[in-house]
Amino acid sequence: MIAYGHVRSVVAVLLILALSACTGGGLFGNNSDSNPAPAANSEEDRETLWDLFDDQNDPNTTVQVNRYIWNASLEVLDFLPLQAVDPFSGVIITGWGKAPGGGKEFKATVYVKDPALDARSLRVSLLTRSGPADTDTVRQVEDAILTKARQLRIADMDL
Repeated sequence: MIAYGHVRSVVAVLLILALSACTGGGLFGNNSDSNPAPAANSEEDRETLWDLFDDQNDPNTTVQVNRYIWNASLEVLDFLPLQAVDPFSGVIITGWGKAPGGGKEFKATVYVKDPALDARSLRVSLLTRSGPADTDTVRQVEDAILTKARQLRIADMDL
């Protein structure tokens, strides 16, 4: 049987972790984003905990991803089966598949985090059956996606 003191300790730790996550600064107050984007209703504008649950912003209009990087990611990784796609948060998760002419199986997660057509807007994670893919392979996939995104933008401008 679990001692009552242990339950209280676990609840206290979970409460501290939950509250520190609400501050936006992480557990130790160190935010990895050195230049966060300003929001219309930032955390400083909120007065109570209940303000977090107000539907003040429509998430469909406040989150933006670059459409060229998004479409290029889908085209470059079209040999992998899609498992989850969320254009509002910018996440693409694929299943296992082999590249054409390749022998290794890969699984990819793509995160398009910004509306700018910029390399900083794209994060790619590749897994092989034996663990994470090497950095050169990840870089090649990122370069292929960014090249395709630029080609799509140029083709769009020629209309």
